[in-house]
Amino acid sequence: MKALVKFGMNDGDVEVRDVPEPELLPGTVLVAARAVGVCGSDIHMWRNGQSWEVALPVILGHETAGVIAAVADDVTGWQVGDRVVCETAASICGTCALCRTGRYNLCPHRQGYGAIRDGAFGELLCAEPRVLHRIPENVTFEQAAMTEPFAVAYNALVERATVTPGDIVVIQGAGAIGALALQIARLRGAGTTIVLGTPVDEHRLAKLRELGADYTIDVTKEDPAELLKTLGDGFGADVVVDATGVSIALKQSLELVRPFGSIVKVGWGPQPLNFSLDPLVAKAATLYGSFSHTWTTWERVLSLFSTGALETEKVLGGVYELADWKRAFEDMESGRNIKSVMVMPG
Repeated sequence: MKALVKFGMNDGDVEVRDVPEPELLPGTVLVAARAVGVCGSDIHMWRNGQSWEVALPVILGHETAGVIAAVADDVTGWQVGDRVVCETAASICGTCALCRTGRYNLCPHRQGYGAIRDGAFGELLCAEPRVLHRIPENVTFEQAAMTEPFAVAYNALVERATVTPGDIVVIQGAGAIGALALQIARLRGAGTTIVLGTPVDEHRLAKLRELGADYTIDVTKEDPAELLKTLGDGFGADVVVDATGVSIALKQSLELVRPFGSIVKVGWGPQPLNFSLDPLVAKAATLYGSFSHTWTTWERVLSLFSTGALETEKVLGGVYELADWKRAFEDMESGRNIKSVMVMPG
């Protein structure tokens, strides 16, 4: 089958290759991918800028929507033809304290699709039934392929640093997670939303204004701290979302958060810190890490897709064939798209 493979540890070591189809193992199903979202982490892998463990060669892609193509004899409750999305935790131990208490996303033995386990930028994906969710009838494959990133934003702003009605919310980063965090914040009743970007985000910031951002700021031209002084009581943001991929963004988070406010860090940043965390103490602020998601998160997001409460069409910038993967990646990297989705052969 055709698949997009990361084969080396250099910038650009990604290409479409012919690879063997995955084997249908006991206790699994094979999913024929129909649409797969391009994640910022896929672009990091392409540029070899990832800060997580990678097994090479590996098929990229973890934002998967498709159809069950085969079911092992010992699997019940699923059948060929079911429309499904797949969570990203391809493998977990199932026995550690985190797995047993429902936090399997943090299992120390977790293996993620598109990093340690072969992902979905190919024709077939092997999956355990525990990662499957049914796609509502009124949700397309292209929409469903955005379940995973919306689940990331939902986890950050509903299950970690909770947004309450009337809050001032600052979102650092105008990429996919920033855009989706904006939608979740507004759905939670945020009073004022501010999205921060850089010159590369000019198009995306304009799109986020259409999505309801009250303010969008190019931080190379304007200081968001000055704006915050004019909002509410002037003490700063109730919640700051770090949806960037650079560690220095946390320094700005500490400057923008109000005393007793919250910062939720979603973006991965491999760079070492070179600043003091004392403002976190002085403000008695709370810093949350937010990673991945669990079964309930996915079910909630799919329900919100079905009701139209989350507007997937406004963040989908383009749909691409697998052969055109580089353009799909470049259109996100350059800021032309908030989100790219690739449709798979077959």
